[in-house]
Amino acid sequence: MTPLPPSQCVELDGRRVEYLCQGHGGPVRVLINGSGGPLHGWHLLLPRLAGSGTTLAYNRPGIGRSAAPARPQTASVMVADLLQLLATLQLPPPWVLVAHSFGGLVANLLARTCPAQVAGVVLLEATAPEDVLQLPLHESRLQRALARVSQRLWPLHPHHETLHARASAAELLAAPGFPPLPLTVLTGQRPALTWATPRALLAARALHQQRLAALSPLGRQVPADASGHFPQFSQPDLVARAVLQMPPGGWPAAPLQA
Repeated sequence: MTPLPPSQCVELDGRRVEYLCQGHGGPVRVLINGSGGPLHGWHLLLPRLAGSGTTLAYNRPGIGRSAAPARPQTASVMVADLLQLLATLQLPPPWVLVAHSFGGLVANLLARTCPAQVAGVVLLEATAPEDVLQLPLHESRLQRALARVSQRLWPLHPHHETLHARASAAELLAAPGFPPLPLTVLTGQRPALTWATPRALLAARALHQQRLAALSPLGRQVPADASGHFPQFSQPDLVARAVLQMPPGGWPAAPLQA
């Protein structure tokens, strides 16, 4: 595998943001990390997108060389920061948004608030607003206890995005509806620790994944049969095809295969 080029940093209103940009021309594909995920988590996907347009990966506040968050990281704040980064780097729309896990909230809100600037959306095991609001109701005592222990041992920055997840979900629920954009939702079929996860939680999340795909009349759900929560690691070719097949007007007749 070809090594990734070195990342760079840019100052946005005095805040340092680490990013990696490769390729030339359109479409501009924007890779949006999951919570706590570094941009180098896309190391298997980036080479597969090389030569087919411009691809941007970046670190949100507090990750890698990006500065610590200066304000609560709600979805609207993260969208505003991303738009500022794209403008500073002179990466013009329309963009294809590729978002993993918690980054799905960012892509979801950006598509709703700037529909004319988005060409399509690929969601990888993405967090839905309903996940934030409903999944905690189904957590087991063990899961809640482990979360409390984790927070005591490794406390998060007060502005960390996961601590403001409910505010982000509320922003999405108050936003305009999702536009009729091409939308692919890749859902891992091998969730981890199923033995320790209540069935009601697994069922609720599966339903939320279906609802994500139904947000757009051009939406489709694609099962990532060999993946858990990180299809960009376990099935990078499948993810790359989903991104490369993201057209502005619809889908090819052939289904996406692993």
